[in-house]
Amino acid sequence: MQLTSPDFSPNGEIPTAHTCQGADRAPGLAWTDAPAASKSFALIADDPDAPDPAAPKMTWVHWVAYNLPASARAVSAGGETLPAGTLDGLNDWKRTGWSGPCPPIGRHRYFFKLYALDTMLPDLKRPTKAQLEKAMQGHVLARAELVGTYQKRK
Repeated sequence: MQLTSPDFSPNGEIPTAHTCQGADRAPGLAWTDAPAASKSFALIADDPDAPDPAAPKMTWVHWVAYNLPASARAVSAGGETLPAGTLDGLNDWKRTGWSGPCPPIGRHRYFFKLYALDTMLPDLKRPTKAQLEKAMQGHVLARAELVGTYQKRK
């Protein structure tokens, strides 16, 4: 499976429009070559460089979504209109949906991870990343990853 974005290239800079210094709209994502047996997709976006890339202490979660239908091949920019049936999880701001990069110091990496699953998951009632990962165990058919970077403007 391959994951791309019309908004930034692999390892490229995430545009300001998708961050706390802009409109904070989710970047668009698209994927290809999903396994034929896929029943749904899950999406996690996180930053392993928090709070400081020179001394990371945690992974900060920006987006958790699951049960994207097997027919889906994209998420439009903004993320407000996820494919029908998609359920949201909680990010580390304790909100659903996308909350974009807002790093306190340095250039951070943001990992967008898409999982093809062999099942539709039950309603997990706004799961955290860890709860979603636990629910996906034994169901992942394929995984794709896209990395973008961002450093706050002064």
